[in-house]
Amino acid sequence: QVQLVESGGGSVQAGGSLRLSCAASGFTASRNCIGWFRQAPGKEREGVASINSFGSTDYADSVKGRFTIYQDKAKKTLHLQMNSLQPEDTAMYFCAFDPRSWLGLATSYLYWGQGTQVTVSS
Repeated sequence: QVQLVESGGGSVQAGGSLRLSCAASGFTASRNCIGWFRQAPGKEREGVASINSFGSTDYADSVKGRFTIYQDKAKKTLHLQMNSLQPEDTAMYFCAFDPRSWLGLATSYLYWGQGTQVTVSS
């Protein structure tokens, strides 16, 4: 049973930084992809950043240069370093995992965490 537990959300002012973490457990697939997604009230869920087991990354245009996705494979933990946060980054952020293929920023991942809220005030 794959479990994903997010942490690190909170409230910051514009220009601030946060680091999200996702503790993953219960999987053995050597080839997989894992990523961060977000959903603001009244909007569709969108991909933010993803990384596969080969280390290839993908970022949404809106976060390129500000967010960095990286993982600690030994600890099976995924991180998202978010810098220069803006009010439009306010959303619930979700960690997602898929053992089947490289999905990039598509929202069809198989396993999802419960989410962590990020609120950025102007």
